[in-house]
Amino acid sequence: MSLSVSFNRLAEAELREAMLYYASESEGLARRFLAAVASALAELEAHPLTDAPLRADIRRKSLGRFPYQLLYRLDGEELRILAVMHKRRPLHWAGRG
Repeated sequence: MSLSVSFNRLAEAELREAMLYYASESEGLARRFLAAVASALAELEAHPLTDAPLRADIRRKSLGRFPYQLLYRLDGEELRILAVMHKRRPLHWAGRG
């Protein structure tokens, strides 16, 4: 199965915000964060239904050692990233879907 991946505009902003934070701490840390995101996306493209549902059709994928999760929904052949959620703000995305 070949899936296309798209980010909700708010999820894009969250990803950018996290990346800028990690870049301000260390360039190497920023690269490791982006590698964790890329790895999670590759796993999702290969096995999109592996992660347990958070609610109804929304699932979450952990970013390993980083305190973030990708919240996503599978819409046919599209993997839609709804939020890049920090563990300290678990409900900020609740209105998205």
